[in-house]
Amino acid sequence: MRTLGLLGGMAWPSTAEAYRAINLGVAARLGGTHSAPLLVWSADFAEVEQLQRAGAWEEAGALLADAAQRLEAAGAEGLMLCSNTMHRVAEAIEAAVAVPLLHLADATAEAVRADGRTRVGLLGTRFTMEESFYRGRLADHGLEILVPDAPDRDVVHRVIYQELVQGRTTSRSREEYLRIISRLLERGAQGGIAGCTEIELLITADDLPVAYYPTTALHAAAAVAWILEDGPGEGEAP
Repeated sequence: MRTLGLLGGMAWPSTAEAYRAINLGVAARLGGTHSAPLLVWSADFAEVEQLQRAGAWEEAGALLADAAQRLEAAGAEGLMLCSNTMHRVAEAIEAAVAVPLLHLADATAEAVRADGRTRVGLLGTRFTMEESFYRGRLADHGLEILVPDAPDRDVVHRVIYQELVQGRTTSRSREEYLRIISRLLERGAQGGIAGCTEIELLITADDLPVAYYPTTALHAAAAVAWILEDGPGEGEAP
Protein backbone atom coordinates (compact mmCIF):
# COMPACT_ATOMS: atom_id res chain seq x y z
CA MET A 1 0.00 0.00 0.00
CA ARG A 2 1.05 3.58 -0.64
CA THR A 3 1.10 6.15 2.16
CA LEU A 4 -1.31 9.06 1.76
CA GLY A 5 -1.01 12.41 3.49
CA LEU A 6 -4.21 14.21 4.53
CA LEU A 7 -4.31 18.00 4.61
CA GLY A 8 -7.16 18.51 7.05
CA GLY A 9 -8.72 20.53 9.79
CA MET A 10 -10.83 22.66 7.44
CA ALA A 11 -12.94 21.99 9.41
CA TRP A 12 -12.16 19.02 11.66
CA PRO A 13 -15.45 17.12 11.03
CA SER A 14 -14.54 16.80 7.35
CA THR A 15 -11.13 15.38 8.18
CA ALA A 16 -12.60 12.91 10.65
CA GLU A 17 -15.10 11.74 8.04
CA ALA A 18 -12.41 11.36 5.36
CA TYR A 19 -10.15 9.43 7.75
CA ARG A 20 -13.02 7.11 8.70
CA ALA A 21 -14.14 6.53 5.10
CA ILE A 22 -10.64 5.73 3.83
CA ASN A 23 -9.96 3.24 6.60
CA LEU A 24 -13.32 1.57 6.10
CA GLY A 25 -12.66 1.39 2.38
CA VAL A 26 -9.28 -0.28 2.81
CA ALA A 27 -10.72 -2.70 5.38
CA ALA A 28 -13.55 -3.61 3.00
CA ARG A 29 -11.11 -4.31 0.20
CA LEU A 30 -8.46 -6.20 2.14
CA GLY A 31 -10.44 -7.64 5.04
CA GLY A 32 -9.18 -8.69 8.43
CA THR A 33 -7.57 -5.96 10.52
CA HIS A 34 -6.24 -3.94 7.59
CA SER A 35 -6.35 -0.14 7.73
CA ALA A 36 -4.89 2.66 5.65
CA PRO A 37 -1.34 4.05 6.00
CA LEU A 38 -2.15 7.73 6.55
CA LEU A 39 -0.33 10.83 7.73
CA VAL A 40 -2.53 13.68 8.95
CA TRP A 41 -1.81 17.40 9.22
CA SER A 42 -4.71 19.34 10.77
CA ALA A 43 -5.09 23.11 10.59
CA ASP A 44 -6.57 25.49 13.13
CA PHE A 45 -9.67 26.30 11.11
CA ALA A 46 -10.10 29.69 12.76
CA GLU A 47 -6.86 30.78 11.12
CA VAL A 48 -7.92 29.40 7.74
CA GLU A 49 -11.37 30.99 7.99
CA GLN A 50 -9.82 34.39 8.66
CA LEU A 51 -7.71 34.06 5.53
CA GLN A 52 -10.80 33.07 3.53
CA ARG A 53 -12.77 36.06 4.82
CA ALA A 54 -9.90 38.40 3.98
CA GLY A 55 -9.46 36.96 0.51
CA ALA A 56 -5.84 36.20 1.46
CA TRP A 57 -5.62 33.17 -0.82
CA GLU A 58 -1.92 33.54 -1.49
CA GLU A 59 -1.23 33.35 2.24
CA ALA A 60 -3.63 30.41 2.58
CA GLY A 61 -1.86 28.66 -0.27
CA ALA A 62 1.51 29.20 1.41
CA LEU A 63 0.14 27.73 4.66
CA LEU A 64 -1.06 24.57 2.97
CA ALA A 65 1.99 24.32 0.71
CA ASP A 66 4.16 24.29 3.83
CA ALA A 67 1.95 21.61 5.38
CA ALA A 68 2.15 19.56 2.17
CA GLN A 69 5.94 19.71 2.26
CA ARG A 70 5.91 18.51 5.86
CA LEU A 71 3.75 15.54 4.92
CA GLU A 72 5.98 14.73 1.96
CA ALA A 73 9.06 14.90 4.18
CA ALA A 74 7.36 12.57 6.66
CA GLY A 75 6.88 9.96 3.97
CA ALA A 76 3.59 10.74 2.19
CA GLU A 77 3.66 9.39 -1.38
CA GLY A 78 0.53 11.33 -2.33
CA LEU A 79 -1.75 14.00 -0.85
CA MET A 80 -5.46 14.50 -0.29
CA LEU A 81 -6.91 17.89 0.63
CA CYS A 82 -9.88 17.30 2.96
CA SER A 83 -11.77 20.44 1.92
CA ASN A 84 -13.69 21.47 -1.17
CA THR A 85 -13.19 25.20 -0.64
CA MET A 86 -9.44 25.02 -0.10
CA HIS A 87 -9.01 23.46 -3.53
CA ARG A 88 -8.93 27.16 -4.36
CA VAL A 89 -5.20 26.86 -3.61
CA ALA A 90 -4.61 23.40 -5.08
CA GLU A 91 -2.10 24.73 -7.61
CA ALA A 92 0.04 26.22 -4.83
CA ILE A 93 0.08 22.86 -3.07
CA GLU A 94 0.97 20.97 -6.24
CA ALA A 95 3.80 23.38 -7.02
CA ALA A 96 5.35 22.86 -3.58
CA VAL A 97 5.74 19.08 -3.69
CA ALA A 98 6.85 16.30 -5.99
CA VAL A 99 4.08 13.87 -5.00
CA PRO A 100 0.60 13.87 -6.60
CA LEU A 101 -2.45 15.65 -5.18
CA LEU A 102 -5.65 13.63 -5.64
CA HIS A 103 -8.04 16.37 -6.75
CA LEU A 104 -11.52 16.18 -5.24
CA ALA A 105 -13.33 17.72 -8.22
CA ASP A 106 -11.89 15.10 -10.57
CA ALA A 107 -13.17 12.25 -8.41
CA THR A 108 -16.59 13.89 -8.24
CA ALA A 109 -16.84 14.58 -11.96
CA GLU A 110 -15.83 11.04 -12.83
CA ALA A 111 -18.65 9.66 -10.65
CA VAL A 112 -21.23 11.96 -12.23
CA ARG A 113 -20.16 11.08 -15.77
CA ALA A 114 -20.06 7.37 -14.94
CA ASP A 115 -23.79 7.69 -14.17
CA GLY A 116 -24.42 9.25 -17.58
CA ARG A 117 -25.39 12.64 -16.15
CA THR A 118 -24.22 15.99 -17.46
CA ARG A 119 -26.22 18.65 -15.55
CA VAL A 120 -25.96 18.77 -11.76
CA GLY A 121 -26.66 21.17 -8.93
CA LEU A 122 -23.83 22.25 -6.65
CA LEU A 123 -24.04 23.29 -3.00
CA GLY A 124 -20.99 24.45 -1.07
CA THR A 125 -19.43 27.52 0.44
CA ARG A 126 -19.89 30.79 -1.39
CA PHE A 127 -16.34 30.41 -2.74
CA THR A 128 -17.07 26.97 -4.16
CA MET A 129 -20.41 27.94 -5.68
CA GLU A 130 -19.34 31.27 -7.16
CA GLU A 131 -15.69 30.97 -8.20
CA SER A 132 -14.23 29.13 -11.18
CA PHE A 133 -11.59 27.02 -9.42
CA TYR A 134 -14.15 24.30 -8.66
CA ARG A 135 -16.98 24.85 -11.12
CA GLY A 136 -14.44 25.22 -13.91
CA ARG A 137 -12.72 21.98 -13.00
CA LEU A 138 -16.07 20.18 -13.13
CA ALA A 139 -16.92 21.89 -16.43
CA ASP A 140 -13.62 20.66 -17.86
CA HIS A 141 -15.09 17.17 -17.52
CA GLY A 142 -18.07 18.17 -19.67
CA LEU A 143 -20.51 18.93 -16.87
CA GLU A 144 -23.03 21.77 -16.71
CA ILE A 145 -23.12 23.13 -13.16
CA LEU A 146 -26.18 24.82 -11.65
CA VAL A 147 -25.90 26.80 -8.40
CA PRO A 148 -28.60 28.39 -6.23
CA ASP A 149 -29.58 32.03 -6.66
CA ALA A 150 -27.84 34.63 -4.51
CA PRO A 151 -30.22 34.56 -1.48
CA ASP A 152 -30.10 30.77 -1.36
CA ARG A 153 -26.31 30.78 -1.71
CA ASP A 154 -26.25 33.01 1.38
CA VAL A 155 -28.31 30.42 3.29
CA VAL A 156 -26.09 27.53 2.25
CA HIS A 157 -22.92 29.42 3.17
CA ARG A 158 -24.26 30.60 6.53
CA VAL A 159 -25.33 27.12 7.62
CA ILE A 160 -21.92 25.70 6.74
CA TYR A 161 -19.95 28.25 8.76
CA GLN A 162 -22.32 28.83 11.66
CA GLU A 163 -23.44 25.24 12.18
CA LEU A 164 -21.88 22.42 10.19
CA VAL A 165 -18.19 23.19 10.66
CA GLN A 166 -18.90 23.19 14.39
CA GLY A 167 -20.45 19.73 14.16
CA ARG A 168 -24.03 21.04 14.58
CA THR A 169 -26.99 19.93 12.45
CA THR A 170 -30.59 21.10 12.75
CA SER A 171 -33.85 19.98 11.17
CA ARG A 172 -34.55 23.56 10.11
CA SER A 173 -31.33 23.78 8.13
CA ARG A 174 -31.99 20.39 6.56
CA GLU A 175 -35.39 21.62 5.39
CA GLU A 176 -33.80 24.78 3.98
CA TYR A 177 -31.22 22.79 2.06
CA LEU A 178 -33.85 20.43 0.65
CA ARG A 179 -35.91 23.44 -0.49
CA ILE A 180 -32.87 24.89 -2.23
CA ILE A 181 -32.06 21.58 -3.89
CA SER A 182 -35.68 21.30 -5.08
CA ARG A 183 -35.28 24.63 -6.86
CA LEU A 184 -32.20 23.34 -8.65
CA LEU A 185 -34.14 20.25 -9.73
CA GLU A 186 -36.86 22.50 -11.15
CA ARG A 187 -34.16 24.15 -13.26
CA GLY A 188 -33.14 20.81 -14.72
CA ALA A 189 -30.50 19.43 -12.38
CA GLN A 190 -30.18 15.65 -12.78
CA GLY A 191 -28.47 15.23 -9.42
CA GLY A 192 -26.92 17.13 -6.54
CA ILE A 193 -23.29 17.56 -5.50
CA ALA A 194 -22.55 18.07 -1.81
CA GLY A 195 -19.62 20.38 -2.56
CA CYS A 196 -18.68 20.82 1.07
CA THR A 197 -17.76 17.85 3.23
CA GLU A 198 -19.88 18.99 6.15
CA ILE A 199 -23.02 19.00 3.99
CA GLU A 200 -22.81 15.22 4.03
CA LEU A 201 -23.46 15.39 7.76
CA LEU A 202 -26.77 17.15 7.06
CA ILE A 203 -28.09 15.66 3.82
CA THR A 204 -27.95 12.00 2.81
CA ALA A 205 -28.91 10.15 -0.37
CA ASP A 206 -32.14 9.06 1.34
CA ASP A 207 -33.22 12.71 1.55
CA LEU A 208 -33.20 13.25 -2.23
CA PRO A 209 -35.31 11.92 -5.12
CA VAL A 210 -32.34 12.14 -7.51
CA ALA A 211 -28.70 11.05 -7.64
CA TYR A 212 -26.59 12.42 -4.81
CA TYR A 213 -22.84 12.94 -5.02
CA PRO A 214 -21.24 13.28 -1.57
CA THR A 215 -17.78 14.57 -2.41
CA THR A 216 -15.99 13.26 0.68
CA ALA A 217 -17.20 9.71 0.05
CA LEU A 218 -16.18 9.93 -3.60
CA HIS A 219 -12.82 11.47 -2.75
CA ALA A 220 -12.21 8.78 -0.13
CA ALA A 221 -13.05 6.04 -2.63
CA ALA A 222 -10.52 7.51 -5.06
CA ALA A 223 -7.99 7.66 -2.23
CA VAL A 224 -8.54 4.00 -1.40
CA ALA A 225 -7.99 3.05 -5.04
CA TRP A 226 -4.77 5.09 -5.08
CA ILE A 227 -3.50 3.65 -1.79
CA LEU A 228 -4.07 0.14 -3.12
CA GLU A 229 -2.37 1.14 -6.38
CA ASP A 230 -5.38 0.45 -8.58
CA GLY A 231 -4.14 3.07 -11.03
CA PRO A 232 -1.96 6.15 -11.46
CA GLY A 233 -2.47 9.10 -9.15
CA GLU A 234 -3.17 12.60 -10.42
CA GLY A 235 -0.13 13.87 -12.23
CA GLU A 236 1.48 10.42 -12.57
CA ALA A 237 2.20 8.69 -15.82
CA PRO A 238 -0.05 5.71 -16.58
